Amino acid sequence: MEWSIADSSPRYSVKLRDTDGTLTLTDLQSDGNEQPIPNISIRRDEQAGRLLVEVDGSARFAHAARVGDSWWIHMNGRIHVLHGHQPGSASADADEGGLSALMPGTILEVLVKEGQRVREGQTLLVMEAMKMEHRILAPKAGEVLAVNFAAGDRVDMGATLVKLGD
Repeated sequence: MEWSIADSSPRYSVKLRDTDGTLTLTDLQSDGNEQPIPNISIRRDEQAGRLLVEVDGSARFAHAARVGDSWWIHMNGRIHVLHGHQPGSASADADEGGLSALMPGTILEVLVKEGQRVREGQTLLVMEAMKMEHRILAPKAGEVLAVNFAAGDRVDMGATLVKLGD
């Protein structure tokens, strides 16, 4: 998965390691070029929607909310919007119909099967990431073309979980 910040043109790809619910940045690239890896770790806080972000040993709280394929992150009095893109795509719409994991995790429950018709907003599967349950919802009504993982499977960030068609 590639990311851009707000409407800026550089694309970033990151790799994270999950160790007991703490995500650590292990690789950072910008437009395909390796970048120095800042010392960043992220873990879930006890308050819903709040994360504890540690940058170079300095801890701070961040509030995160997902809207479509974007994450709105409020930290240090500023709002940052991260947009998810499939690798190599020109826009976020390039992989329309594919629902990707935005972070590494484990599939807890698969609620649909190939060929099934679903309605917009229907829960397709439940995934655990950072010790939180995330419900993956259908962004539109359609037919399930592929379910790529089963309950218990580990998934990497950017993995296509479910493919939807019309």
